[in-house]
Amino acid sequence: MLTDIEIAQKNQMMPITEVAKKIGIEESGLDLYGKYKAKITMAELRKFQKKVQDPKNRAKLILTTAVTPTPAGEGKSTVSIGLGDGLNAIGKKAVIALREPSLGPCFGVKGGACGGGYAQVVPMEDINLHFTGDIHAISIANNLIAALIDNHIQQGNPLRLDSRTIVWKRCLDLNDRSLRNIAIGFGGRMDGNPREDHFTIAVASELMAIICLSDSISDLKRRIDNITICQTFDRRTVKFGELKCTGAIAALLKDAIRPNLVQTLEKNPVFIHGGPFANIAQGTNSINATISAMATGDYVVTEAGFAADLGAEKFMDIKCRVAGIAPDVVVIVATVRALKMHGGMAKADLSTPSMVALEKGFENLAVHMENISKFGVPSVVAINKFVTDTAEEIQLLQKLCELKGSKAVICEGWGKGGEGMKELAQVVASIADSGEAKFHYLYESHLSLADKVRVIAKEIYRAGSVEFPANVLKKLREYEELGYKELPVCIAKTQNAISHDPKLIGAPNGYVFPVRDCQLYSGAGFVVILAGDIMTMPGLPKIPAAVNIDVDDDGVISGLF
Repeated sequence: MLTDIEIAQKNQMMPITEVAKKIGIEESGLDLYGKYKAKITMAELRKFQKKVQDPKNRAKLILTTAVTPTPAGEGKSTVSIGLGDGLNAIGKKAVIALREPSLGPCFGVKGGACGGGYAQVVPMEDINLHFTGDIHAISIANNLIAALIDNHIQQGNPLRLDSRTIVWKRCLDLNDRSLRNIAIGFGGRMDGNPREDHFTIAVASELMAIICLSDSISDLKRRIDNITICQTFDRRTVKFGELKCTGAIAALLKDAIRPNLVQTLEKNPVFIHGGPFANIAQGTNSINATISAMATGDYVVTEAGFAADLGAEKFMDIKCRVAGIAPDVVVIVATVRALKMHGGMAKADLSTPSMVALEKGFENLAVHMENISKFGVPSVVAINKFVTDTAEEIQLLQKLCELKGSKAVICEGWGKGGEGMKELAQVVASIADSGEAKFHYLYESHLSLADKVRVIAKEIYRAGSVEFPANVLKKLREYEELGYKELPVCIAKTQNAISHDPKLIGAPNGYVFPVRDCQLYSGAGFVVILAGDIMTMPGLPKIPAAVNIDVDDDGVISGLF
């Protein structure tokens, strides 16, 4: 059996200029990065933005989410890509919009974000490794902000910045636990001001969130200006704009703000842009990529990271608020194997049929189905089929979904590409065209920040109560006094459970949800709430994926999935 990378390398790609023509983009609207990758020009992007100002010119928007992740795998990206190919296979004009992969998971444990089998985006090696340099540009710009803050203090500190209050973190697009908590500035007088510092992974940085939520360079600069960096000695909050260096940061990001265009194995267009983690940040591709797709297709397939408790909630409550968009239908990806794990079955036993474990594990899927309904959007369950699934297990899962009011469709995109996704494509297109969705947010902007957390924890995570340390409540009140009460909240928690605790598998309820800390992302426009033991800089596993990756003398990469 061929690996994902072997399937991708055997594929003959179409020149990206030809892929672009399929959706009405001429070569003049592209900046080419070789034969098979391109960025959309700013002029072309502005054209798309103007077009979608009229809702009648917007494509139907299909959001893909999933059950809570397990080591058994779910295949959300594979289903998203396969669904886009499936829609095109049944005669629909469909465009896909996805996030860029982070190097951290590529060399760690999770893997890339290009799908799998015969439902992939190519060139997958380029996309998974460096792509067009967007994440590197974000890392450098982020660290320039950090360097400028420390330099201001070193060079006399005219703003009287209190280095003990600096909240801006350096970043790196790798999993490196040793950089979570560090000390800097040691040496002589010319080597900086000694202080504690921290690193986050680049895709969880506020600057990544800003890139994904900015619609223009002017908007980007406004958001960079508004980044909260620290306080002065008299406790006045300081924004980065006071350092008068915003133009330099924006100059590093002038290309990173523009969406990238690539293709599926079946030569269908895919916008890939932005890569915020959903367990820490908002977990969705950029607004610019989604708008570009909605302006050039009749149907757009996009996804939000991890399950409906994380990516989908943030898509609805953060991205949709900022962009003024709404999904017409949601696809929830599930596998029999994953649900049996949620039902208590060990990974080593998943090939053994178990109706009992499947029915118990279905409770996890049921929660996510209910979560989506709370936004007024209809959902479809995509059963990502594995060879070990029995007919009886599939039938039971479909029956359980029907009892919850949702259709469950077998998907075989991994093995058959778009051909194996035609049924799902028909179902999804029909619902999207029906106008059934009556989208609304989970909470209103006028609620206090703490109450917004309570709503999400109780309605989406099924917690019985929320525990706030006194210092966190104090910080939240201070944010509100600074004028940020209307902001949405972005909860950072484990992706491995609906709750804050990765050991609470399945569908826990009635527990205490513990908030640990919070941070104001005033540039991005939301407040980050940290819960449980979530880390913003991941670590590598005992046997990282890096041990399997190699390259030969011709530059051909192997072992990358």
